[in-house]
Amino acid sequence: MGATPLWEAFAAFARRPTARLLGGALAASVALRVAMGGLGRADLVVAGAVVLAQPFVEWLIHVNVLHARPFTVAGRRVDVGYTHRVHHDDPKDLAHVFVDVRFLVATFVLDAGLWALAYARGAGRLGTLLVSALAGTLAYEWTHYLIHTDYRPRTRLYRGIRRAHLLHHYRDDRYWYGVTGHLADRVLGTYPRADEVTGNRTVTV
Repeated sequence: MGATPLWEAFAAFARRPTARLLGGALAASVALRVAMGGLGRADLVVAGAVVLAQPFVEWLIHVNVLHARPFTVAGRRVDVGYTHRVHHDDPKDLAHVFVDVRFLVATFVLDAGLWALAYARGAGRLGTLLVSALAGTLAYEWTHYLIHTDYRPRTRLYRGIRRAHLLHHYRDDRYWYGVTGHLADRVLGTYPRADEVTGNRTVTV
């Protein structure tokens, strides 16, 4: 059986509820930002800052939320990392690749409040920040999904991203936390050479 073509992977991704929600939210956010007007160089700075920050945000969430141990609050067990552990148990099961829809809905409620604030104060840069963050989240979801399909990399950049994430799953989940990029891993010391880390599976790209 051959590898999945990119167009087929994208078509399957676009049918997922998470992709549709994020895509719709991003389109609405772009329309809102354009309606606010006043686009300029400062917006490019804001968008660039979001792009630069994304690897570190991914790293922090991956380490402190997705790989968090269960804890107890007021006698109740809280396990925010459960679905991610399920994903690690079977990385090929695409049903557990995506961000929980309930989390997205909660995020959209927060976004709506921030958009109301941006409009009330004419804060166009805040709108640009919200658009950029949504675009980054959609990019994360698409990249993560594509890595876990059997689509084979065509570019050196994507080959490196895919290989590092598969090393995280199959070699040692204490390293290679990034998904869309590994700047934070390199800066924070979680991007070792693969041959420096022992594991019981071979990762192919």
